[in-house]
Amino acid sequence: MQTSVTFKKIDPSDALKSYVQKKLDRFDKMLETPAEANVVLSVEKIRHIAEITLNCDKVSIHAREESENMYASIDTLMDKVRVQIKKNKEKMKRHMSGKKDSIKDDEIELERPEDEVEEKKTL
Repeated sequence: MQTSVTFKKIDPSDALKSYVQKKLDRFDKMLETPAEANVVLSVEKIRHIAEITLNCDKVSIHAREESENMYASIDTLMDKVRVQIKKNKEKMKRHMSGKKDSIKDDEIELERPEDEVEEKKTL
């Protein structure tokens, strides 16, 4: 996964950068295609803000978290991204599999009214 970490109003830290990279490496297993992650870490007064934009094949995931501790912000942010990835995978599974049973039910329902019409004509 290609990762870029940007620091705004905070001193760049190799510890934070490696922490983010370690957390993002877990998503490689969940994602089927290569992804690009843009992470922005910033500080405003006492708020530590972590933002991520994750771009993969046809999906773009964006999340933002703020707290009083940068590591806590990163942890919560990664949890949000994990949930969004799972939701997206489930949505794609539902979309790709289709509703095969409902199509068969619709065909049966369409055949019934035609039979009733024929019976009425013969009476």
